Amino acid sequence: MPRNESAEDQHSDAPRDPLAGVPRSPALRVHLATDDPEYIPYRLDRTRFEAAGREFPDVFGRLAPTYSDDFRGFREGMRDAEVLIGWKFPREALIEAAPRLRWIQLVGAGVDHLAPFDWLPPGVRLLTASGVHTGKSFEYFLLGILAIHTRLRRLMRRQRRRRWSKIQTGTVPGKTALVIGLGAVGTGAARAAKTLGMRVLGYRRSARPHEHCDELVAPEDLHRALPCADYLLLAAPLTRETLGLIGERELALLPEGAGLVNLGRGRLVSQPALVAALESGRLAGAFLDVVWPEPHPPESPLWEAPNLILTPHVGADDIEQYIPLCYRIALRNFDRYFRGLPLRNEVDLELGY
Repeated sequence: MPRNESAEDQHSDAPRDPLAGVPRSPALRVHLATDDPEYIPYRLDRTRFEAAGREFPDVFGRLAPTYSDDFRGFREGMRDAEVLIGWKFPREALIEAAPRLRWIQLVGAGVDHLAPFDWLPPGVRLLTASGVHTGKSFEYFLLGILAIHTRLRRLMRRQRRRRWSKIQTGTVPGKTALVIGLGAVGTGAARAAKTLGMRVLGYRRSARPHEHCDELVAPEDLHRALPCADYLLLAAPLTRETLGLIGERELALLPEGAGLVNLGRGRLVSQPALVAALESGRLAGAFLDVVWPEPHPPESPLWEAPNLILTPHVGADDIEQYIPLCYRIALRNFDRYFRGLPLRNEVDLELGY
């Protein structure tokens, strides 16, 4: 992935980072912490970090990285670490175990698994790898929309029963998608809908234009937008404001025959209300990569809900490039830090993302 400097990077009057005045050690001590049972492709290994560092030789040469995959190694690595790169780590130990810590770089975009943030040492900043999911989420939303539109679940059921029984549908262009959340995952959703020739409505707090949206929807206008949505695409983080955002009332406002794709968080939508909407036939189908809880219990009615396809939280991660992409995001932040520029993807602890 080529490195492109933004106008903000090049502008001499760019705002300075609050950490700019903090004395810098000759080498920035960085600790990469892998949770002990972590799936191998997500391990924070030396080999891939060094490979990513070859794209940023001037930056990587100023880092002093250490690695751990158990609690003992974590405690030892954090004694003089100034930056922690990780996802799951012993939060309670940080205040006493990491006296020099300046920021935490997560290898993921969501932070709901870390809330509330009272464990975060005073003055330590929390950064995400927002942007890492955009490419794969684009593909997943394409798949979800087309699977619902073609009634794929019904066709698969007829195949298993060896029934030659047609279900014919029209085409997607001209239909309307409502995207809830326009971060990196939502950008993938909006781009997928636009690629399919759909009209795209984007729901978010900010009125800032989005390149793949025809129109923006403010939170207070959600109920007016839902009746226009042939497809509801969920891509928002889980916060106090989004918990249970889509319930029985919201699903009832969708047009009959609408579809729902969720690649955000399971608790954005009421699962009992979703099952009821599918069983009644009001929804044409749902395509879920996230549910609650995860792993999902076998006795849950979601497994047998009509016209629902459920995947086990695999829709947004490029298994080959996920960790290398996270490393590149981290290295770009190290570059900005060394140049006194603001770090990117910092979490607003009040908003929860």
